[in-house]
Parts: sequence; structure tokens; C-alpha cells
Amino acid sequence: MKKLQAKEDTLKEYSYYLNTDTLQEDRMVSDSVFTKVLVRALLVKNSFYYPFDSVLGISKIYSPDTSFRIITWSLTYDDYYSRQRGAIQMRTADGSLRLFPLRDVSEFTAKAEDSVRTRSNWIGAMYYNMIKTQHKGKNFYTLFGFDPFGVQSSMKWIEVLTFNEKREPVFGGPFFTYENDSIPKPPKYRIGVEFKKGARILANYIPEEEIILVDHLISETDQPELAWTFIPDGDQEGYKWENGKWVHINKVFTFKLQDGQAPNEDPILDAKGKKDEKKLQEKSDKNKKKDNEKVPINYDN
Repeated sequence: MKKLQAKEDTLKEYSYYLNTDTLQEDRMVSDSVFTKVLVRALLVKNSFYYPFDSVLGISKIYSPDTSFRIITWSLTYDDYYSRQRGAIQMRTADGSLRLFPLRDVSEFTAKAEDSVRTRSNWIGAMYYNMIKTQHKGKNFYTLFGFDPFGVQSSMKWIEVLTFNEKREPVFGGPFFTYENDSIPKPPKYRIGVEFKKGARILANYIPEEEIILVDHLISETDQPELAWTFIPDGDQEGYKWENGKWVHINKVFTFKLQDGQAPNEDPILDAKGKKDEKKLQEKSDKNKKKDNEKVPINYDN
């Protein structure tokens, strides 16, 4: 614990520098030192269980079954160029280190949605969520990540991580299918959502619905060829896990009001617009109970 706490203090310092320094060369030096210290920290026996909670600006996500964790971060060179760093640390029986460094090659990839990837040609992302699904006894881990991407647009990635017979990570596969669409399309190996820099985009798993929700985007300037003009239009598309695949749902919420129909079947206001205080209190108590039972979700991500 003392060794890991000492390493954590150093990691905390350099993670702050690599995320906040104003000079590119200083951020690069901080990234290099941070990486070396992180590897030394992970070499400490049983480091897998140490959370490094005080190291901010770095994503540290355990798999739902705690068989591994992914540590990722972003190094910004300038407004136009950034790269993601990362590694997968496996849980081992004796507490020794089994680590898979991840090499970001997204800058050399024209079509990232049509290929299986290894740790050596990873599509870089800083992960903010991971869920586990199963099919025929095999585990599938769906990752949700953010990429600062460029000066005008950002990216969010959704892809499935599996492990091969050598227990090595494999990223992507034909898991996102469009067979139920009105016009079927070939499956995608991962989902990439590019959008206007600074826009708030939902691309995450919603446990209550057991579905992946992704904001539907449109060009705010009526220029669909320019992804950096994309913003949400209020609709969502989704993906449902069925038979080992994420099946696309073109429009998740199709509810429409009929003419003269109230938007709420149990309205708070009566016909004269007067509040029913008893009903209002009952609804408030019910909502508080639901909120207390929920696990918080970051819908901004």
C-alpha cells in the first residue's frame, strides 16, 4: 500500500500537468513520465485492486465481472490533433502484472467502422462506460468512449471487446446489425458518432430500458456532408442485445399524441387549471423513491 500510495502521488501530479499545461512540449514530457510511473505502479503485486482514485483526468474502468480494467487518457498536442493512450490490466491469481498496452492508430484509419482491431492498432478513446453481455457462454464487453478528435468536432465510439483463445483483447466485430431496418445495411464493426465541438451528445447504455441510446443528429446549417455541424434533433436511435448482436432500432421513441389527448394520463391539474395538492405530493414521493433506487448515469456521456 505504501508503494502504491507513493506512486499515486506522482501520478496525480503528472496527470494534472498532462491535462492542463499550456505548452505542448510540457504536456508531452508529463505524458511520458506519467506512463513510466504508471507501469512501475502496476508492477507492484496486487496493484489491480488499487483504484488510484486521486489521479484525476484519467479513466479507470473495471469490467462488470472485475476480470480486467481499462486505463485510458488523452494527450492533446494542439487544437487539431490529440491521441489516446491506454492499457488493459488483467486480474491474475497471484497478483502479478499482465498488461496489454494500447496503440492508437486512428489517425491512419479512413474507415474505422469496418475492421476488427488488436491492441496494436486500436481506435483510441477515453472510456466512460463498460457493460457486459453474454451469448452462448461467451462474455462480450461493450465500451463507450470519447475522442476530442479535432478543432471543430468530437467523436464518441461504441464497440465490443472480446478476448480470444490466448486471452488477448480483440476490439470490434460485426456486432451492430441493421437487419430489421426498412432498408437493411451491412453490419458495422463499431459505431462512430462525430458531432459539433461542444455539443452534448447521448451515446450510452440505459439500464432501465436495457438498450443503447444514441442521439440522432442533423446538420444545424443544412450541410449533411459536414459532420462538425451535427447536433441532436431530439430523437434517439438505439441498439438492443439479441442473440449475440446489437440490433439497430431506427427510432426508439415512437409515442405520438392523438388529437385532443392529454400528454399525461394522470394530470396534476384539473380542467380549471387548479393543482391537486394530494396527487402532487404522491407523485413527488414516488419519484423520490425511484431516484433513491437508481444507480446514477452520466447522460452527458
